[in-house]
Amino acid sequence: MSWRREKAVFGTIIRNDGGKTLGIAGDVPVIEQDGFAFKDLARTGKLLPYEDWRLTPEERAEDLAGRLSREEIAGLMLYSSHQIVPFVSRPPFADTYGGEAFDPAKHGDADLTDGQISMLKKDHIRHVLQMRVKNARVSAQWSNNLQQVCEAEPWGIPVNISTDPRHGASEGGAEFRTKGSDVSKWPEGIGLAAAGGAELVREFARTAAKEYRALGITTALGPQIDLSTEPRWMRLEDTLGSDPEKVIPLVKAYCDGMQTTEGSPDGWGTDSVITMVKHWPGGGTGEGGRDAHYAYGCFAVYPGGRFEQHMRPFTEGGFRLDGPTKKAGAVMPYYTVSWLADHEKVGNSYNEYILKDLLREKYAYDGVVCTDWGITGDPDPEIDSFGSRCYGVNRLTEAERHLRIIMNGVDQFGGNNRAEPVLEAWRIGEEKFGADLMDRRMRLSAKRLLTGIFRVGLFENPYLDPEESERIVGCAEFVKAGLEAQAKSVVSLRKGGLPLKKGIKVWIPEREIAAHKNFVRMMEPAQTLDPLGGRDISGWCVRTEDPAQADAAVVFMESPLSDPYDPADRKAGGNGYRPLTLQYRPYTAKEAREVSIGGGDFREDFTNRSYRGKTNRCCNEADLDNLEKARKEMGGKPVIVVMHMHNPTVPGEWEGLADGILVHFGCGLSVIMDILFGNREAGGRLPYNLPEDMAAVEQHNEDDIEGPEPYVCRDGTVWKTGYRCQA
Repeated sequence: MSWRREKAVFGTIIRNDGGKTLGIAGDVPVIEQDGFAFKDLARTGKLLPYEDWRLTPEERAEDLAGRLSREEIAGLMLYSSHQIVPFVSRPPFADTYGGEAFDPAKHGDADLTDGQISMLKKDHIRHVLQMRVKNARVSAQWSNNLQQVCEAEPWGIPVNISTDPRHGASEGGAEFRTKGSDVSKWPEGIGLAAAGGAELVREFARTAAKEYRALGITTALGPQIDLSTEPRWMRLEDTLGSDPEKVIPLVKAYCDGMQTTEGSPDGWGTDSVITMVKHWPGGGTGEGGRDAHYAYGCFAVYPGGRFEQHMRPFTEGGFRLDGPTKKAGAVMPYYTVSWLADHEKVGNSYNEYILKDLLREKYAYDGVVCTDWGITGDPDPEIDSFGSRCYGVNRLTEAERHLRIIMNGVDQFGGNNRAEPVLEAWRIGEEKFGADLMDRRMRLSAKRLLTGIFRVGLFENPYLDPEESERIVGCAEFVKAGLEAQAKSVVSLRKGGLPLKKGIKVWIPEREIAAHKNFVRMMEPAQTLDPLGGRDISGWCVRTEDPAQADAAVVFMESPLSDPYDPADRKAGGNGYRPLTLQYRPYTAKEAREVSIGGGDFREDFTNRSYRGKTNRCCNEADLDNLEKARKEMGGKPVIVVMHMHNPTVPGEWEGLADGILVHFGCGLSVIMDILFGNREAGGRLPYNLPEDMAAVEQHNEDDIEGPEPYVCRDGTVWKTGYRCQA
């Protein structure tokens, strides 16, 4: 016998000499064949092909896909809604434990909720999106608990846990941020682009993959490889840039770094994390900078005729990797309606041309295709809402929407915990296309989905040692690398007054944010924010509340935050649309299009979404007030700006008021303070043009990769892509 049993914290480890290591938590029988041990997950007493780890993932997946019931296949095609560990009963996310709200005196942090148990056992869901988790130990324990439930189910199909990006150093962002897993912190995507070089991106991806696997995570919902050609887009910060020639090498480094297990013939293995590149065919061209999470921002436009350029990060990057895994394991289409001549104006997952003709046939992508989250439900009655994404197909039933998506080549439905509409779609498809065709079509999706789970080794051992997870996640080596990358991403636009002298008195004004709608379109009240968040900076300087006593001022700013839709304007007889602005003071869109390119919604009795002549203002205009006050109060003493630049920002209002200027794209306070006081160097270069003015932004086509006309400073310096201050 060339295998042996060992005790483990979760149950039993079986080590095959010259073969795969098996992990078992419950009473799964073991089959011995040819001197090796195999799990009898089906409890048949015979070694079935899918249980034989000597076969390829594709062979095993095809065997298991042929054995599954309709209900089990439908479950594989579901991707869970956002899961919080432990689940707290606060909207919009809530669940219960034995019918009760989470109570730390009664429930363990890693306990499974009623909804989680139900989705595993009743709906056969095996792809779970973890949003937030308390810490690494809890994540590992929770993963083990999920896997133990699945191990006892027929076929023993393990859970593939996924995550949105969680390594970014930003405190907030344009989507739900994952928190609380103790991972190392790195720049956001555009910050990685600012830091420059594929090797840094590869280092990040390898580090993130190690931490993800220690958390139980085996799929990353990323990287986000949309070209960021529209400077007002709220998701620009998560991209890798706007120039495909620069973005493509970063995409390859990211996907190769995450997916590759060194020493594996096909690159896949126990160190691999599946990447889901997004968002096909590129989501960065929303008209006027609006985003397709919302019906008022659903149209992606290509006035410059650059549609093909926006596909290149996928077709020449994610689908053509240099490493042994060859291509990203999954791809996600965006919500957008791609406004293309002679093609139907429906959301991308519903668009036969975008998915079937291009993705599946022309570019021959044969991996998993997963919809973005929540696109199949019925639309909300109001256009200013968070849940209205069945663009162009609102008259179809929910099941008919599922069928249309399936027949376009999609395998999975993001954020859908219910199997009923998938099963009903299967039934309708049999009536339209025949039982044999639909059976082959659904089992093909099952095979694709199972292949990924086999590739990352979950069928052999899905279990973790929580203590080992604690040692790996957020270890000193990874944290140090992340901090160094953050410093490399910070861009010095001007060095006047820098570095500051250690121990001086510094005035740091609080920030005032006006009431505004948040990501889920709920009102956030006005608030006062301390840029330091209560953190101690005595290791660098003395903070004073009195600017008259200060030796310097450091003004923390955020790029202008504005809202492109106003229900009050609609009620007053307007169309509701207003300009997104990249300047702090009120902006009137005199240069905007008179007639919008995209338009048309069943809740609107017009098609022109133009905002020409309308005025908008950002909710953080007080950031500029702070800077003006600092300049007045400091006189000739240094005034330093530290700007978190989510989007390119018009500098004309503020650059002349500052002696030193640092911009960052997700960076921790300690790194910023080290740069301010000379302990670290800002090593980044601008990843985009800072626009000359808002007229330049309006005149710039949403799909043009060159960027709007760059700003020229009073000293003649041009703040364009690649710039950093050398003096």
